[in-house]
Amino acid sequence: MDSINLEVIGQLTHWLQSGQSGWLCTITATFGSSPRPVGSILACNHAGEVRGSLSGGCVEDDLIAALRSGEIASERPEELSYGVSKAETERLGLPCGGRLSLVVEPLSPTAATQSHFAAIFTAIEQRRLIGRTLDLSSGQMQLFQPQHYSPTRLAQQRLTQVFGPRYRLLLVGAGQIARYLAEMALALDFEVILTDPRPELLAAWNGPPITLAGGMPDDAVRHWADGANSAVVTLTHDPRIDDMALMEALNSSAFYVGALGSLRTSAQRRERLEQLDLPKSAIARLDAPIGLPIQSKTPPEIAISILAKLIQVRARVDG
Repeated sequence: MDSINLEVIGQLTHWLQSGQSGWLCTITATFGSSPRPVGSILACNHAGEVRGSLSGGCVEDDLIAALRSGEIASERPEELSYGVSKAETERLGLPCGGRLSLVVEPLSPTAATQSHFAAIFTAIEQRRLIGRTLDLSSGQMQLFQPQHYSPTRLAQQRLTQVFGPRYRLLLVGAGQIARYLAEMALALDFEVILTDPRPELLAAWNGPPITLAGGMPDDAVRHWADGANSAVVTLTHDPRIDDMALMEALNSSAFYVGALGSLRTSAQRRERLEQLDLPKSAIARLDAPIGLPIQSKTPPEIAISILAKLIQVRARVDG
């Protein structure tokens, strides 16, 4: 499944390569209640076609009309604010008095601009990080290779954006639940890695195209998930596999660690981890039984409950 950014940048790249000019709009700051976070993007061409969203529909019509009439950003990037006055907030329907600050950049279908956005699209499609900067005073754009994800920021007339997966999900166990989890997590802009020490199960993987990692699960956690943007989910029901991964993950900086299993199985797992001299503070980080309690039974339902919990925890990390 395509992420929102992939869809927006993909359509923008198509417009540019077909000789159409347009605009890329980026949220740089929000105040109060905002339907879309900082970094959200919208692309629009001169025909009024739109991809993406900045406010869930509150300001888009007003913005697009101003763009097409030439009132704003006709030749160079501009900063805009919506919801500054009470009258504007009521007119545009911004929720709870919210405000948005945007950067709007006009784009012409030059070879350099086409190449710039094609490179971004390819990186997002391949789930690689890529960064870009925009000098608002000159309109000059540059690409760079970031070491890690960082939020969109505007400082001293310079817009910096990083595209690509913000969070990584390591799945331990190549079963049916892992297939649904991988499909849904990709749609939520996670980079997904699957590890399983059983080569025959990795060879039989019929889920989406993701990174498959063999070897021991503790080694996989150290290699793929020892970072604050990582989550680890064990799914095998086999203590010889799950416990090895959990011992490493619970001592890592991963923002979420969860294990599939019933209440009884989870209690037994915690006892085993304690007997293996894992600190109680580390064991307390374990989410088990995994996910939100929505009475899930089938593999897709279980995947939804797990991802719902991941979204909940990720929101706290973002906050």
